[in-house]
Amino acid sequence: MLLITGARLGALLGHRRMFLTGLAVFTGASLACGLAATTGQLIAFRFVQGAGAALMLPQVLSLIQRTFTGGSRARALGAYAAVLASGAAGGQIVGGALVEADFLGSGWRPVFLVNVPIGLLLLILGPRLLHEPADPPRPADPPRHRAEGSAVRRSGLDLPGLVLLAAAVLLFTVPLVLGQERGWPLWGWIALGMSAVLVALFAAYETRLARRGGAPLISPRVVRAPGMPLAVIRIALGMAANAGFLFAMTLHVQGGLGYSPLRAGLTFVPTAVAFGVVGLNWQRLPARWQAVAVPGGFLLAAASFAGTGLVLRGGTDGGPWLLVALTVSGAGLSFAYSPLLTRTLATVRQQDAADASGVLVTAAQLGLLTGVAVFGAVFLGATEGTVPSAGVSADALWVTCVALAGAALCGVLMSLVRRVGNLR
Repeated sequence: MLLITGARLGALLGHRRMFLTGLAVFTGASLACGLAATTGQLIAFRFVQGAGAALMLPQVLSLIQRTFTGGSRARALGAYAAVLASGAAGGQIVGGALVEADFLGSGWRPVFLVNVPIGLLLLILGPRLLHEPADPPRPADPPRHRAEGSAVRRSGLDLPGLVLLAAAVLLFTVPLVLGQERGWPLWGWIALGMSAVLVALFAAYETRLARRGGAPLISPRVVRAPGMPLAVIRIALGMAANAGFLFAMTLHVQGGLGYSPLRAGLTFVPTAVAFGVVGLNWQRLPARWQAVAVPGGFLLAAASFAGTGLVLRGGTDGGPWLLVALTVSGAGLSFAYSPLLTRTLATVRQQDAADASGVLVTAAQLGLLTGVAVFGAVFLGATEGTVPSAGVSADALWVTCVALAGAALCGVLMSLVRRVGNLR
């Protein structure tokens, strides 16, 4: 929930400065996590680590948006998507290897400590390689836009809005994460209802704040950008499907098939490689293919989810067909994500780069969290809370894959709705 605030701080204090600050906080917190003596300490240091990431991550999109234009911006965003996928694959593999190696009986600790030398290297290189972009000119701003921009510079941070939205998200995600484990108690349903109420209060507060000339957490100008609301929903949906698929597959291959952490990590390499290759090259496709890339990507993802569930039914390892299904899933998710991100940011003015980056990154992160919670609950519910055999785990995965395919098809339908709206 600090991602949007992190983006706003970048606009106020400088994207380069906030990227390096967030990187320093993240690196220091990673060291503290690796040395934590109790569970409480680990949770507290993880909170600090998340805050550092929230300061760092949105600056990347903001710097791309304000440094590059035209085709170079699209290529930079494609590289950004490819790096995300490569990092995900590298994290799975390196993390699995570190846990399996158990250096000097350190167990899980190297998973955090490995961030420290990487962070220190980036802190050395960052000041030399990163440059703060100049503020874009604002000569054509209509009076309302000039007023909004002045309000942002005057007011800075919308702390009441942040508190409202954070509380709404907390009340939404905690029941999803704990509901299945606790048997879906009444307090969970009450929390979900309160979350909806707080979302409505947040929207009303932000609207009033903007009308009074204040600086809302989410700028109405960004929300009004062409295609932005639908893009936020589709990005969240795509990331939810991605996270839910990876989480359910991890539970199955480690719990049901008995894979080691390293082998489980290696299983997802085809998905990440395909995601990265498509992210870097989708713009090379003919224009008519690019026009249907997003719905086509969701459709490919739906087919791959169903295919994965089918080839793993019965408790088998899927053989070469699993490799095909995982490759198609990575390609489909990348087609659904990379063009959507590029086109959405292209509709946003450079002056709004920070707000747009914060909104889109937050949507992606909430999608990841929701995907793990929702589809993880589907998988665990299908196993009925037991330690599943390979066959039971495969059946649970099949049910989850059907749900994932349905979610991906929703992304196709959203694209069709948008096309019909454009025709009208």
